Amino acid sequence: MIKADVVVIGAGPAGMSAAVSAKKAGAKKVVLIERDERIGGILQQCIHNGFGLHKFKEELTGPEYGERYEKAVKEDDIEIMTGTMVTDLSPNRIVTCVNKSGLMEFQAGAVVLAMGCRERPRGALNIAGSRPAGVITAGTAQKFVNIKGYLPGKKIVILGSGDIGLIMARRMTLEGAEVKAVCEIMEDSGGLTRNIVQCLNDFGIPLKLGHTISRIHGRERVEGVTVVRVDENMKPVCGSEEYIECDTLMLSVGLIPENELSRKAGIAIDSKTKGPVVDENRQTSCKGIFACGNVVKVHELVDFVSEEGEIAGRAAAMYAAGLELESVSQNKKRIAEKKGVKNLPIEENTVICTVCPAGCRVKVNKTADGFEVTGNTCNRGKEYAIRECTNPVRTLTTIMAASDGQMVPVKSDRPLPKDKLTDCMKIINEKTLRLPISLGDIIIENIGGTGANIVCTRTFNKL
Repeated sequence: MIKADVVVIGAGPAGMSAAVSAKKAGAKKVVLIERDERIGGILQQCIHNGFGLHKFKEELTGPEYGERYEKAVKEDDIEIMTGTMVTDLSPNRIVTCVNKSGLMEFQAGAVVLAMGCRERPRGALNIAGSRPAGVITAGTAQKFVNIKGYLPGKKIVILGSGDIGLIMARRMTLEGAEVKAVCEIMEDSGGLTRNIVQCLNDFGIPLKLGHTISRIHGRERVEGVTVVRVDENMKPVCGSEEYIECDTLMLSVGLIPENELSRKAGIAIDSKTKGPVVDENRQTSCKGIFACGNVVKVHELVDFVSEEGEIAGRAAAMYAAGLELESVSQNKKRIAEKKGVKNLPIEENTVICTVCPAGCRVKVNKTADGFEVTGNTCNRGKEYAIRECTNPVRTLTTIMAASDGQMVPVKSDRPLPKDKLTDCMKIINEKTLRLPISLGDIIIENIGGTGANIVCTRTFNKL
């Protein structure tokens, strides 16, 4: 039996944050257990930007965000166990795990659960049809493309309009696939306005609201899907069926907190969130066992996941030391509620603003003195709308193949003209990297004459 002050299960954004926080709070022996071969969790495959705006006050990609915490974990002398699977957790905080070295047990002063969440599979949807190849969840497709360098299909239909589904619509298009449609059973999209604009509208991908998929066609491989309109009771409308030819159906239909270990420990589970019931210190119904991040509930922003990890890690260190837990006020909502995005027709000279979740429809008319802008609720919206009408730009995030077969995430260090994205992708795909390479290294200077450089967003060593 190995003794530890704090054992953290899961080394994604919540787990890394919790481990660092526990160490800073005075825990001497902090063990961070991760089943993958590298810490970072889901951040490793989330190569798109939009992370860190609240935590670091700058826009980062997933790998960049993860590397900052990975550096902190290693600097704080936290014991990292990768390639290690936790098989059991007891109410008295005995953690059983296994790796290549064999079976081992930890007696923890406190435990932090940070296992994240998993995707809802096809089996939860009851879609008619056989079980052909080509039905894949959006997160798995993301790993295939961004980590393995595999393209899961060429003609794709996406079911569900959550952010990951929208982001993958853009990624697949940039990689040369054709996204036929995104179907959403609700009358509005669950994704951010920014993603509706930059992932669908930019590429002319149709968003079919109030539609679902009633049948998957094909036996060996997906050959097509039947898309159908649903009524106010979510029942298919007879006669509204539409067949769409495709070779891949990508599912983006929700996430479920990963709580098998929580249940083994007898921890009370909330029937609504499907995660542990926790108090303000993120302590579960089992004393000394804490939970944070997406294992508690699915969060919209990784920044808030990290904040929860800090709370749980600090409280776990205090519990392990026998100290009375501090009272922590519940986090207040720090951003506007994510509103459903309606797929309303866009009038001529009208721009959907993506500066904030409000998604204002801003009309821009050219005048002799410049531009007349209406419909914006802030000056930032005005500036964005004018730029979008005169010189629309986008940050390019993608991957490059290394000479040893690894896929390296990269990005443009400044936004590119929107009409140059495809040309820049062709240039990137023709290049092969040589490792090692470090975060921030310039790979391609002034790509396509745009003035932007392509830089690495994660440190890579040779295999």
